[in-house]
Amino acid sequence: MKLSRKVVMCAAALALGASSAAWSQTKTLYIGMNGGPMEKAYTSQVFPEFEKANNVKVVVVPGTSSDVLAKLLANRNSPQMHVVFLDDGVMARAISMGVCQKLDDSPVLKELMPSARVKDDMGAGVQLGMTGIGYNTKLFKDKGWAAPTSWSDFADPKYKGKVVFQSASSSTFGLHAFLALNRIWGGSETNVEPGFTKWATTVGPNVVEYIPNSAKLSEMIQTGEAAIFPLTPTAVSDLQDKGIQAGYVAPKEGAVQLLVDLCVVKNSPDNAMAQKLAQYLLSAKGQSLAAAAGAYIPTNTQASVPPAMQKRLGKLDDLVKHLKTVDWDAINQRRAQWDQRWNRQIEQ
Repeated sequence: MKLSRKVVMCAAALALGASSAAWSQTKTLYIGMNGGPMEKAYTSQVFPEFEKANNVKVVVVPGTSSDVLAKLLANRNSPQMHVVFLDDGVMARAISMGVCQKLDDSPVLKELMPSARVKDDMGAGVQLGMTGIGYNTKLFKDKGWAAPTSWSDFADPKYKGKVVFQSASSSTFGLHAFLALNRIWGGSETNVEPGFTKWATTVGPNVVEYIPNSAKLSEMIQTGEAAIFPLTPTAVSDLQDKGIQAGYVAPKEGAVQLLVDLCVVKNSPDNAMAQKLAQYLLSAKGQSLAAAAGAYIPTNTQASVPPAMQKRLGKLDDLVKHLKTVDWDAINQRRAQWDQRWNRQIEQ
């Protein structure tokens, strides 16, 4: 039977409509963030509610902060990602390089901790962290040592050959601890001479090994090689979950704030939806889900955390009471020179 032209045109229109509907159902937003546990937590527990409410799919582009920034820079004229998570130091670089876009003004920004607001709202902290002192609770008990209390404890002679220090040239934990000690010795983010000058007669003799990141710590704690080391409360909790006897102390001088920031990518394929996703991830709902899924400490003051997480971390107000921040703009201007000097003079 020969179909009329009208019937054929109607069928084509219906097919096109079905195709458009299918496309809208599979619209994808890409977010750059760490893979592994973070990707799993967000993909399984945080994104689904947003996806359902907005008829989209959120796909993670995994990588370290440096990896994600490199991808942004390589595709800055036609970015593929909509939103990115970056450690605060890398985020400062990303903003200065012009690959982030200002967040839309929204009530959720006023719910954030003041220190989580990035200048001019070019980004915002989505997860709160802090670098303090991690220590081997079993070794301390066996030695009869009291828990550490100060950044200066890294220079205590009783820990000779028992300090593990992440490289300041490759690890934010190591850099934070170095800068905290530098401040105690009279320095600042614009003057690290005290830190480099005093290191060889203070902390240096106590260091058993400089490590590029924290991956080796669990082994070194279990073998008794590591007594104290710079670390975050979340990382210590992860060690405890594995049955490793570790503890965390916020130094009396203050732990150093370590944020994971998010920003909306400039010229992203769908700015409106990217802004909407950013607001959701900064909201009390989004951050409460992240806390439940991966024990990520919220920056939204109205978010909640599970009782077990609250018990391990203690009162959040106490954790952040003496929190210190660093000037990432000043650091990034000098970082290359510091890294070279650290590698040449400290680790040599």
